[in-house]
Amino acid sequence: MTADFRYFYQKNWAERTAIVAQQAHLTPAEQALFKQYYLPQHHEIIENYLTDYPLPMGLAVNLVVDGVDHIVPMVTEEPSVIAAASNGAKIVKRAGGFTTVLNQREMIGQIVLEQLSDPAATAAVIEAHAAALLKVADAAHPSLKKRGGGARRLRTRILGQGYLSIDLFVDVQAAMGANMLNSMLEAVAKAIGVMTKQDALMSILSNYATASLVKAVCDIPVGLLQAGRYAGKLVAQKIASASTVAQLDPYRATTHNKGIMNGIDAVAIASGNDWRALESGAHAYAVKDGQYRGMSTWTSDGRMLHGELELPLPVGIVGGSIKINELAQLNQRILGIQTAGDLERIMVAIGLAQNLAALRALVTTGIQQGHMHLQLKSLAMAAGATPEELPVILQRLELASQQDLATTQQLIAELRQTKEETDD
Repeated sequence: MTADFRYFYQKNWAERTAIVAQQAHLTPAEQALFKQYYLPQHHEIIENYLTDYPLPMGLAVNLVVDGVDHIVPMVTEEPSVIAAASNGAKIVKRAGGFTTVLNQREMIGQIVLEQLSDPAATAAVIEAHAAALLKVADAAHPSLKKRGGGARRLRTRILGQGYLSIDLFVDVQAAMGANMLNSMLEAVAKAIGVMTKQDALMSILSNYATASLVKAVCDIPVGLLQAGRYAGKLVAQKIASASTVAQLDPYRATTHNKGIMNGIDAVAIASGNDWRALESGAHAYAVKDGQYRGMSTWTSDGRMLHGELELPLPVGIVGGSIKINELAQLNQRILGIQTAGDLERIMVAIGLAQNLAALRALVTTGIQQGHMHLQLKSLAMAAGATPEELPVILQRLELASQQDLATTQQLIAELRQTKEETDD
């Protein structure tokens, strides 16, 4: 019998779980998972709330940004992310740490007009009234201006085919600012409608936050890059070559950039930020010159390896779900940050540290050596190995001709059988 999901959003938690259990034929043990991870306050974050979905949180260490040591909470399910970030940060720490540059922190929103017979003329009218429209924007969110933020400027862009974008730049202070920016945009859109007799097609923020760029740089003596039998100078040259390939080839750039975002996303989740917005903006920035390229660049002169990473990272430390997410607030204290800009600097540095560790492994011992050890640990746990059994199972797995679930389960069974015989 199919469960009745009508008015599901109006049901209380017990009713929702009962309906889901009926539809999916869940066992009592499966239903108990809903209760295990349930937090009442999260009803206010999303609609149709059922339970929380836990992800592991750990700490990246060794990160030095602008002379300050940070420990960095990261939330991720991928085994090697935190290890790589800590490893890359450790190398750069020995070289003096990361230096960052953050020139401005403004969010951009768009008001789009359509079916314009003369977009240039409409743009001219709007630009002539820019000062008045900025006042309208500030009036829609006066508390922001009182805190030192507010609307900063307007820009018009003719998109073609009768479309015009009016871009509003807003200093959103410590928040990511999506809600306040959208409120300001809607107010400005109404004023433009009165002024031009043109109704807006849409009014919405853009996640392509090119007015909120942050850059991390580092310079590493090549001697610090030695990896086993690979001399540091050779490693530096190979990292620079790998960086060049990521600039030339979108296939390589995609994986190169995924590694960078492994680190940035993990910090974004831990700090309560919208990692999807950061992803979309970062990847758009990677194609800003017409071809999708690696986000970072590495160059070597034979003595030093120089790395750079610049990205739009419009994060916040207040507002949204952060104010009701106790772990996000706790993680801000662990990070030791005071401003949203501080968080941006840490995130871009983590991205570059992650990238360094990945490239160094990739061009020397190979990405699998360290990565697979952690993957085997996950495999052993999935197969049912206890913490006490893990060291032995991992050792045997590394020697096994097959490294799959069936093999792992067989190794566990053999280990337990041996233990039983020994105990007898």
